[in-house]
Amino acid sequence: MTFGFLSPLYTAVSWIIVQFHSLYSHVFNPDGGWAWGLSIASMVVVIRICLIPLFVKQIKATRAMQAIQPKMKAIQERYKNDRQRQSEEMMKLYKEAGTNPFSSCLPIIVQAPFFTALYGVLASVAKGKPIGVIHGDLLVSAGKAHIFGAPLSATFVSSSVTSVKIVTAVMIVMMSLSQFVTQRQLMTKNVDLTVKTPFMQQQKMLMYVFPVMFAVMGINFPVGVLVYWLTTNVWSMGQQLIVIRNNPTPGSKAFQERQARLKKAGRLRPDGTEIKGALWGVLPPSKEALDQAASAATVVEESVQARRQQPRRQTKAQRQHGGATTQAAEPGEDTVAEQPSDAAPAESDAKSAAAKQSAAKPAGTKQGTRQQPKRGGQRPKRKS
Repeated sequence: MTFGFLSPLYTAVSWIIVQFHSLYSHVFNPDGGWAWGLSIASMVVVIRICLIPLFVKQIKATRAMQAIQPKMKAIQERYKNDRQRQSEEMMKLYKEAGTNPFSSCLPIIVQAPFFTALYGVLASVAKGKPIGVIHGDLLVSAGKAHIFGAPLSATFVSSSVTSVKIVTAVMIVMMSLSQFVTQRQLMTKNVDLTVKTPFMQQQKMLMYVFPVMFAVMGINFPVGVLVYWLTTNVWSMGQQLIVIRNNPTPGSKAFQERQARLKKAGRLRPDGTEIKGALWGVLPPSKEALDQAASAATVVEESVQARRQQPRRQTKAQRQHGGATTQAAEPGEDTVAEQPSDAAPAESDAKSAAAKQSAAKPAGTKQGTRQQPKRGGQRPKRKS
């Protein structure tokens, strides 16, 4: 099934495939599956390289959406009875954050026309109809191409050959599994775990929905289209691994691992930023930059140690006052000796306590002398 308005895309897709086929024909059999299969995979690589700017924009949009989720939830709670005001506030929030819910879907939306064009090209090849620049000998050669015994135009449903069904089933499983792994590594390593929002639950649900959806749709895909989706999923997995390792989301598990690696390598500044090298950070930083960062970290550590307050020494009166307070406490009761911030009030309190003790002593006794105990009973009087 082809569409007239997609004729320019049919021509572009078929032209790219033919150019790579002419290149691989010098190494592989021109009528073999390797030449045509690698041509489709190379077309995917070309498309994905062109989509790298959109992929970067998708990452920024996804992070911005995660950051504004608490504000979105507050707006929904505040204007739950006013849908129009809620929509206005949401659009205002999207504008301030510079993102929208559709920005994270840009790569898939842009790939959709190429996917449709490739599906139309392979469907025409299966029927023996020329399309784009594939006609004549090229059309016959593409019809003969097999990948592991399965024709490029064969599908799991339309084929009655067991070997073809096995090949298509394996490719469908690999396509769905690669989709699941790609989404899972995004959810487990590159998500800010400090923010719990409905957006995370939605992404977690899509992690299971997308692979199942592609598996159900894959039974009607030609082998060439399965090669396309398997290649693009593997590319997405590798591209995402590089992004997660080198530019993770702040607060995520991958971000903590990256900070630990940078600190171990001495490439982390005291403020937590990375010391980047030349050529946009591709080359390692120079020794001078690392030495400057190390000296800055030393200065910060010394300033922190200098700001630490040393415990103040107590005077003799303060120690006596503390001992009297401890003796006055009941046995088994926890006592906390407060450190006075000024020595003058503590000294006056000690003097007043000493004055009370001296007043309580009987007159004529000297401080520091021990009182002799009185003998009990009176002596009997002698008879005259």
